[in-house]
Amino acid sequence: MVLKLTPAQLSEIRRQGEVAYPYECCGVLTGEMLAGGSKRVLGVAPCSNTHNDLSRSWSQIDPRELVLIQREACERGEDVVGFYHSHPDDAARWSGSDLEEAHWTGCSYVIISVEQGVAAQTNSFELAGEQSSKRFELEQL
Repeated sequence: MVLKLTPAQLSEIRRQGEVAYPYECCGVLTGEMLAGGSKRVLGVAPCSNTHNDLSRSWSQIDPRELVLIQREACERGEDVVGFYHSHPDDAARWSGSDLEEAHWTGCSYVIISVEQGVAAQTNSFELAGEQSSKRFELEQL
């Protein structure tokens, strides 16, 4: 499993994490599914985080915004291939709530660690399995 991002796309995602700090940034990745389970990102769509409460850091994309992004991607012949969000002052690994909120099997979930306002590590995980047994599997960027 490989998520193919250009250096400019990866830089943009990391920049968004820095700008949103100390809150989480979030967004959608559009592109195409390739043979062998790889995905190529063609678009990075930043979204508003509807959950901006520092007492519990998490990201939530407004469903209306997601539908609009999905519709525009479809018009360009693209699919939603993944999502991204930042973890302010935390590791670039998925949390229990990340897994609980993930529902797009086969899609990538990119997590950016933002330490003291500076993007650090970036990892990507693919959501695999059925809803009752879903899991994240590390994928190559």
